[in-house]
Amino acid sequence: MALPVSVLLVLVMLCSSPACPLGCDPPLSHGNQEAFTLLSQMERISIRSCLKDRADFRFPQILVDGHQLEKTQAAAVVHETLQQIFHLFSTSGSPEAWDDTLLDQFLVGLYQQLDDLETCLGKETKVQQSPLGSENSRLAVKRYFHRISLYLKEKEYSACAWEVVRVEIRRCFLFMNKLTGKLWK
Repeated sequence: MALPVSVLLVLVMLCSSPACPLGCDPPLSHGNQEAFTLLSQMERISIRSCLKDRADFRFPQILVDGHQLEKTQAAAVVHETLQQIFHLFSTSGSPEAWDDTLLDQFLVGLYQQLDDLETCLGKETKVQQSPLGSENSRLAVKRYFHRISLYLKEKEYSACAWEVVRVEIRRCFLFMNKLTGKLWK
């Protein structure tokens, strides 16, 4: 199973990760692009064979309409999204058909993005506490991922269910890239 190797790799990264080298302008779009590419490479079955399993997870509008957020609010939303993706893909229910190396690279990349973003968020939240809008946005993201988790459980973590989720998470990365691109220009 990939989980023990993934956890070990994350622990190694935890002990050796550098601080955010670019101040509070983390290079998220590069990390998101790598994650997007790895998710694409993780495809093991065609989404066409899983059309009957499609679901509407009610994507959070906050990721679509990110222009309404301030920089710290957007960073908190992106952080929550990355955390939820990391948790989702590090569960024991992830398909064994996935390449362990790709899954490990994906999780390590997510961890690195989270670490960089936490460093940057830490600098900015010392001055200002998290606004209510940020908490509402983060709650919307948590609810979205809760719906995804319930879907996987309902589908008994089938290969098609994971394929639907993999495609949905790729969509998440596209919106996060748009959001971070607008805010960290």
